[in-house]
Amino acid sequence: MDLDLSLFPPKLYATCRHIAHCVQQAGGRAVLVGGCVRDSLLGLEVKDMDFEVFGLTSHALEACLAPHYSFDAVGKAFAVLKIRHLPIDLALPRHERKVGHGHKGFQVEVDPYMSCKAAALRRDFTINAISRDPLTGQLIDPCGGCNDLKVGLLRHTSEKFREDPLRVLRAMQFAARFDYRVAPETTAFCRQLDPEGLPSERLFQEWKKLLVAGKKPSTGLSFLKECGWLRYYPELQALDGCPQDPEWHPEGDVWIHTLLCLDAFARERIHDEWEDLIVGLAVLCHDIGKPVTTFRNKTDGHIRSPGHAEKGVPLTLSFLTRLTRHKELIEAVVPLVRYHMRPLELYKSQAGDAAIRRLSQKVSRIDRLIRIDSADRRGRHPLEVGPVSPQGQWLLQRAEALSIKDKTPKPIVQGRHLIEWGQIPGPHFTPLLQRCYEAQLDGRFDDLEGGKGFFQTCVIPTI
Repeated sequence: MDLDLSLFPPKLYATCRHIAHCVQQAGGRAVLVGGCVRDSLLGLEVKDMDFEVFGLTSHALEACLAPHYSFDAVGKAFAVLKIRHLPIDLALPRHERKVGHGHKGFQVEVDPYMSCKAAALRRDFTINAISRDPLTGQLIDPCGGCNDLKVGLLRHTSEKFREDPLRVLRAMQFAARFDYRVAPETTAFCRQLDPEGLPSERLFQEWKKLLVAGKKPSTGLSFLKECGWLRYYPELQALDGCPQDPEWHPEGDVWIHTLLCLDAFARERIHDEWEDLIVGLAVLCHDIGKPVTTFRNKTDGHIRSPGHAEKGVPLTLSFLTRLTRHKELIEAVVPLVRYHMRPLELYKSQAGDAAIRRLSQKVSRIDRLIRIDSADRRGRHPLEVGPVSPQGQWLLQRAEALSIKDKTPKPIVQGRHLIEWGQIPGPHFTPLLQRCYEAQLDGRFDDLEGGKGFFQTCVIPTI
């Protein structure tokens, strides 16, 4: 495979050559390694550069670069230097020996004189163990990573893979990002591992990459099932084998439907990381309530899941709170699961503006709900193939007309207005303002003058 240097930012690559030259002058060797080499071989744009430096101690490395660069202290405990204001990290090769339980149960020993092959064998996957010397252009590939890139294979480098169970979820997200199959021997390794107390936020970062960067999330989640790790996410495991009526869901059970929905979502990302993460999590969880509500109707034989959106709320909370402590994220996702059926319901009833305003107030952004509805519809292959459902198109047009596509209606009447209208501030302001807001959502007024009229005629007489 050939490395396409045009994929590297020119100034950044020139800086890397200068760094490698400084290291060479000091008696060492600096090679690019990991994602920057992998991505350039795949024809993907390179944004970050990682060096592995051989033949110099940490002190000698810092000394030879100090006249030209400044460093951030992050990573120094593990012999990692971060070039300040540049996406360049330099690390010395090291041995990591498992001495205890969990992600901190490692003894780290820096070894500047380790061979390139030995350093490569401590990496997770062969595709991440390819190095390139920026001065000579030489590719160093002791683990066969270039061939694995060609055939689309995710394979561990050595038995050291088992020392960090986080690598199971790294396999999940890499499989999704590149739509690669995982080698059988690597899957077998993963079956022997468990999360063993890994902090939730480290695990969550891998889930995040699956959702915001996965070309085909179904590939990663299918691997998770195959290696037995689905059991650590019982809310998702329950989807596997949960039946759906073939008339409405010819694709299969809820697990298969969810995977198809996620792939549909991935094809329609808007490349706003925060928004894609919220919608991706909601798509993942949207039918999480079906296993506890599904039954077969004895009268007509159809399989139904009444109330699954509502029942999915506590299960979504259970799943997400174990995954992350990001309160704002959880609060954004849960209402989307709760109301993911509402676009179709409102469309069928041709609901008025008040219902659409109230829906916006519940989910914060109607455009998120429309994206989930679209993925849900397209996850019913082969029935649905269009990018936007009729109900989604209808709701989008109505929301745009009301100026609430991507925001909640803001209260027109606020506390300062009540003071202007002669009210004395106090705790009673909260219910008064809520009454005004409810009336606003119902369409009883749409400007401040109308709000004043409502307050004076409908609220003051009842105080």
